[in-house]
Amino acid sequence: MGRLFGTDGVRGVANEGLTAELALGLSVAAAHVLGEAGAFDGHRPVAVVGRDPRASGEFLEAAVIAGLASAGVDVLRVGVLPTPAVAYLTGALGADFGVMLSASHNAMPDNGIKFLARGGHKLDDRIEDAIEAHYRKHTLGEEDWNRPTGAAVGRVREYTEGFDKYVAHLIGVLPNRLDGVKVVIDGAHGAAAYVAPEAFARAGAEVVHTLGAEPTGLNINDGVGSTHLDRLRVAMKEYQADFGIALDGDADRCLAADADGNEVDGDQIIAILAVSMKEAGTLRGNTAVATVMSNLGFKLAMEREGIDLVETAVGDRYVLEAMKEHGFALGGEQSGHVILLDHATTGDGTLTGLMLGARLAATKQPLADLAAVMTRLPQVLINVKGVDKSRVATSPELAAAVAAAEVQLGATGRVLLRSSGTEPLVRVMVEAADAVQAEAVAQRLAEAVRTHLG
Repeated sequence: MGRLFGTDGVRGVANEGLTAELALGLSVAAAHVLGEAGAFDGHRPVAVVGRDPRASGEFLEAAVIAGLASAGVDVLRVGVLPTPAVAYLTGALGADFGVMLSASHNAMPDNGIKFLARGGHKLDDRIEDAIEAHYRKHTLGEEDWNRPTGAAVGRVREYTEGFDKYVAHLIGVLPNRLDGVKVVIDGAHGAAAYVAPEAFARAGAEVVHTLGAEPTGLNINDGVGSTHLDRLRVAMKEYQADFGIALDGDADRCLAADADGNEVDGDQIIAILAVSMKEAGTLRGNTAVATVMSNLGFKLAMEREGIDLVETAVGDRYVLEAMKEHGFALGGEQSGHVILLDHATTGDGTLTGLMLGARLAATKQPLADLAAVMTRLPQVLINVKGVDKSRVATSPELAAAVAAAEVQLGATGRVLLRSSGTEPLVRVMVEAADAVQAEAVAQRLAEAVRTHLG
């Protein structure tokens, strides 16, 4: 059996890989591990539990709450709220930890469990390993836990104030109101389907249209949200909005569209916010953090604007680690995970959209003009399957092919070869000022990978 915890909690097909028994057992294990690690400091522990609208979240939430309460943890049930809202409330309410049930942008049949440490931060890997080890020992009958009885069992309380408390937090951290700005919001039929429109309206924006704002438990991410931008693009012209945003299922990422329906991706959003924060003096270390997959145009834009750039491995967890280690305030990914560490412990799509709207309101500039701070270079990505991905970094023939490609592309192009962390394939990424050249170089490198690693 492989490791249960991935890079973003435990995920699987609900009621198949991710069962009620697993959810209950992991919750009991989490309570015991955190208690043994001293996280509760001798007091009665409290956990915040939230979920996205997936139908399976109903029974998984019940299982998680049952497990926690059976282990002596008091539970604040916040219901359907975004992952960043659960993270915020975990910190704001002084809870000992949080639990979010969501599979983010995955299709409806999937679900996931993410545990958050005190303050709403991601659990350390060693704590996740310990939770998994305890769970396995218990299921194999190798260990039995001392379960509380009587008044020592956990109590469960509905915390309906979570919605308003989170929205108030979002409004409170904005540098200015959004009065006069017209916005279309795609909530992906997900966790922010109600929160995001409410937050924008309270911030002064005119929400001229909403998409993905009617979650049924079965339609999350179905043709809407940050992975399906077509409807948002069409709505921009139809409703004559200034800009639009598209969130994912748990609302920890945000992509945008300008008034003409052109996509504004995570790189462009980070570039806009970096310039804004530099002007305001809030860009700590004069630095933005992004992954190696960010567009070369983003890197060139940061150089031109006099902003330093720290690059990390692919994954928002690595971006967050670098930000925490060095005290930086802004980072993210091309996919729309944008982390504003002064105001959130994780990517927050609604907050990102609000900050983008605040920049429009403050500058009175169209989003297209603001996004023009960077020129997105043509990027070609080819996944080469059926090769020995372990030799990507050691093949001299492949190194020579990459070197030749880099010479051909010069300063306005870039090559990146990396083995997939989850699939038996090698990813070939090429950027160039010319799309035809990018495609040709990428195809040539993909053939080199097949030849030398096949």
